[in-house]
Amino acid sequence: MEHILSTYDIHKSFFKSKDKKIDVLKGISLELELNKITVLVGASGSGKSTLLHILSGLDKPDCGEVVIKKTNIFKLSDDKLSKFRNTNIGFVFQFHHLLPEFTAAENIAIPQMIKGTSMKKALGLASKLLDEVGLGDRIHHKPAELSGGEQQRVAVMRALVNNPAIIFADEPTGNLDSANSETLNSLFINLKTKFGSTFLIATHNPELVKLADRVIEIKDGIIKT
Repeated sequence: MEHILSTYDIHKSFFKSKDKKIDVLKGISLELELNKITVLVGASGSGKSTLLHILSGLDKPDCGEVVIKKTNIFKLSDDKLSKFRNTNIGFVFQFHHLLPEFTAAENIAIPQMIKGTSMKKALGLASKLLDEVGLGDRIHHKPAELSGGEQQRVAVMRALVNNPAIIFADEPTGNLDSANSETLNSLFINLKTKFGSTFLIATHNPELVKLADRVIEIKDGIIKT
């Protein structure tokens, strides 16, 4: 059993006011297996999004460690963490966060170009990925010209383009209707099978929970066992 990610005793608090502290994460330790879809469930406010942001290096914990591919990410400098994140981590948000002035292919290609790939090669890879998700005829369309479901599929392929060690998704179907949610759920399964992708997905979607290899529940800032 190979673990792609391990966390140790993650704590995170926020100050609601000068003297009112909210403890969001209260000692999270977990391990994620390679090439598995793990789903994170819990009530709103339970700490799911905060945990995903920390595990993906978008935010830092008050204390604790996150190890991805044997790298303790919070021991990296900010510059090295940014490079590590671009190469090894993909993130899919509830709202796609595509750049409106760029086409679908260009949005997908951006992480490749940040990595140093030529624009021609990056756009070629983006085109192939769009074909994979049935959007080959949308290569030159900008986000405003795509449906919500199409935009989210583009966002998923943007997260996948650098072949990351792990893809995090925060309520990826939360802004979609049932038909588009079903399409996206199937996409996650196909990507796991075809590309060996590893996912950690925070969701309230019961259909996605059914498809998961493992379900983790977070409640009141701790993992329920």
